[in-house]
Amino acid sequence: MTASVAIVDYGAGNLRSASKAFERAVRELDAAVDVAVTSEPEFVRRADRIVLPGVGAFADCMNGLLAVKGMRDALEERVIRAGVPFLGICVGMQLMATEGREKGVHPGLGWIPGAVVRLEPDGGLKVPHMGWNTLSFTQPHPLLEGIPDGEQGLHAYFVHSYHLATDAPATLYATASYGQTVTACVGRDNLFGTQFHPEKSQTLGLKLIENFLRWTP
Repeated sequence: MTASVAIVDYGAGNLRSASKAFERAVRELDAAVDVAVTSEPEFVRRADRIVLPGVGAFADCMNGLLAVKGMRDALEERVIRAGVPFLGICVGMQLMATEGREKGVHPGLGWIPGAVVRLEPDGGLKVPHMGWNTLSFTQPHPLLEGIPDGEQGLHAYFVHSYHLATDAPATLYATASYGQTVTACVGRDNLFGTQFHPEKSQTLGLKLIENFLRWTP
């Protein structure tokens, strides 16, 4: 039986790169999985796994998501109530927060307690944070299995000015260093989010996507 991955299209994601990365991971695993970019809530309701990408400002992305009639309800129904594996990427991960504090205070999905706040790196480092960084895992997670962290670990690609400052330490799974400790991965239950872009993170990203496709929370 073929499983399905829904990559949510709400006008705020790097959809081509994301879909290509997931299609490559499916080929590497030789898995019976269909990957589809969709703006249809009914497709999301049938999907076995859901991916929420996002680039741009928090409020713009949240407004874009809410503008797709029925999409938030479909996500709540499938992700929160049905427990389908969910991956948020970059601003898609930030939307999981209680609120975003970019150009005002804006409510998020409220799935991970905390606020999305501006980076304030020491040492005169520029914002946005843009480039390659290794990760430091704070606790194990199935999506991080087989990925070496630390100074000699694999690199992930970041491009962002804000990060999710979680109020619940148990939801923090990885950090990066950029003149401060930067939230790199958060999660709980069937939810996981990455501040970096796995679809642009080469070996690390491909492994994380493969792990997501195998994940049975």
